[in-house]
Amino acid sequence: MTEANQKLVETKQGARRVYDGGIIRVEQWQVILPNGRPASRDVVLHPGAVAVLAEPTPDELLLVRQYRTAPGTVLYEIPAGKLDAGESPEACAARELAEETGYQAARLRRLYEFYTSPGFSDEKIFLFHATQLQPGRVHLDEDEFVTVEVCRKAHVRRLMEAGCIQDAKTLVALLWWLGGGPASEGGRLHV
Repeated sequence: MTEANQKLVETKQGARRVYDGGIIRVEQWQVILPNGRPASRDVVLHPGAVAVLAEPTPDELLLVRQYRTAPGTVLYEIPAGKLDAGESPEACAARELAEETGYQAARLRRLYEFYTSPGFSDEKIFLFHATQLQPGRVHLDEDEFVTVEVCRKAHVRRLMEAGCIQDAKTLVALLWWLGGGPASEGGRLHV
């Protein structure tokens, strides 16, 4: 870590567990701010997740529609899911793509890693680009209900312009896809 960044670091002094759930844990942390003063932080701990921008052809991608309870609406999203304990992001991406869409990818390339809401959560999403897809059978989890759609670039642009894409990980992926992607492999910039 650079000296300039070190001057911004808060030092964790203690933590109190507030909630343990099936996916997340909530803790209240006591920290010391860079100026030496104490503060409290509410932190949501998450095992991490993957998201897959799956391209059956260079002009098409797979979107899923599913109801999301927290916002109370049906969202368009790219296939995604939570990392299981000990599972690599690559294995999780292949598993989630197959479960939600039935497709398997001969080529799976990691594009970006990003935090979803770093102001209160440590959830990190690993975004993958899947190509050379082979169709197969969807095998959703018992509590999962999704509709899979194959969408062309023009349709995706219209959905975005109309405000129909409201999921952040999907927006990151679609902006990359519609912009032609970066010239380099991967999106890991560390400052």
